Amino acid sequence: MVMGTSVLSLRMDRELLDRLRDHAAKRGMSVQDYVVRTLIRDDFDERFQSAVEETERFYGVP
Repeated sequence: MVMGTSVLSLRMDRELLDRLRDHAAKRGMSVQDYVVRTLIRDDFDERFQSAVEETERFYGVP
């Protein structure tokens, strides 16, 4: 399997970026490394789906 690379660009508010910086700093990591490490965690898909479902319940999406 050949793996390539891609660029992911995110726009976020200052508060979220500050929170990510804090979490990354506690682990001695850059924000980019912290985000990538979070995305490749084994339970990411499950946690992401739970967040989507909670958001849908909050907004009343059928």
